[in-house]
Amino acid sequence: MAPRFLTLADVAETLNISASQTYALVRSGDLPAIKVGGRGQWRVEASELEAYIQRMYAETADFVRSHPFGTGPDDDAPPSD
Repeated sequence: MAPRFLTLADVAETLNISASQTYALVRSGDLPAIKVGGRGQWRVEASELEAYIQRMYAETADFVRSHPFGTGPDDDAPPSD
């Protein structure tokens, strides 16, 4: 059985982002989390992470529909090597 709560390091690994980016998502409220324990360590419920991922898929699909390839600003272009 998968754990109910994930550390920020687990979330960072799952999303393939940095720990600081994960912390920013939590602190901004974009990714709901709780503080637990005497030292107030952050934990993200696995279901909240999955809901966040689904929201990002939906937001990305909306972005792609409203910014067709080749007509958007430079940040729509694929990264150069």
